[in-house]
Amino acid sequence: MKIELASSYGFCFGVKRAIKIAEGSSDSATYGELIHNADEISRLKDNFNVKTLTTMSELKDENNIIIRTHGITKNDLKSLQDSGKKIIDATCPFVTKPQNIVEKMSSEGYDIVIFGDKNHPEIKGVMSYSKRAVFVVLSSDELKGVKISKKVALISQTTKKIEDYQKIAAYLMSRCNEVRVFNTICNATLENQEAARELANRADVMIIIGGKNSSNTKQLYLICKQYCFDSYHVENETELKKEWFVGKKLCGISAGASTPDWIIQNVVDEIEKFEVKD
Repeated sequence: MKIELASSYGFCFGVKRAIKIAEGSSDSATYGELIHNADEISRLKDNFNVKTLTTMSELKDENNIIIRTHGITKNDLKSLQDSGKKIIDATCPFVTKPQNIVEKMSSEGYDIVIFGDKNHPEIKGVMSYSKRAVFVVLSSDELKGVKISKKVALISQTTKKIEDYQKIAAYLMSRCNEVRVFNTICNATLENQEAARELANRADVMIIIGGKNSSNTKQLYLICKQYCFDSYHVENETELKKEWFVGKKLCGISAGASTPDWIIQNVVDEIEKFEVKD
């Protein structure tokens, strides 16, 4: 069986930047998970004593606070700044962009529509910058019957599928007098998705590696599943099952933007150990 990696996969610019920041900020605490990958977070804790805290109250005894890649709410950021603690901002620039857009457009009288998951930390942070109504949806169907302004600004969670985003934009354009559409989907997300789609179309088994709470990894899995029925989402090599590969000729591998190379290599090494027979 041949193993082939997608032409684009794994760590994006924002995650690489955040990991580098964390490695250079030992004995610190991140407010929320720095990235959505439990194994990499454990490595940072074990090797650099970078702890993960989830509430503001837990941060009171910490001196150095790292802001996660997904960002935090505007009020939480101000509270940290007012506390006098050292703030190390690892927010991905591709996340800062929609925060700034929402703040500016809502100030100019636009209601905000966000294509994304309202429970995702990135979206919670972005929403907090709006001065007007915010509608977070996963499809245009969720906008039906919603009373919305005639002036709307539309943005997307950075890790979503552009095809679904375009459908929401088209729906709003048919119903609002003015729609400002901003492309806030990360370039790395688009490249990884296209590469996964191309490989899944040829492979007879696909392994997608990444955190189970990683939005962009879930998107990669769903894309691959459309083209390759035998697609599996795993966090690391321990979740692999030998029977997935029986009778397969080409195993394709992709990985989410929060998946480090060392985990990907562990998965490849484990698959190579399987003595698969037809």
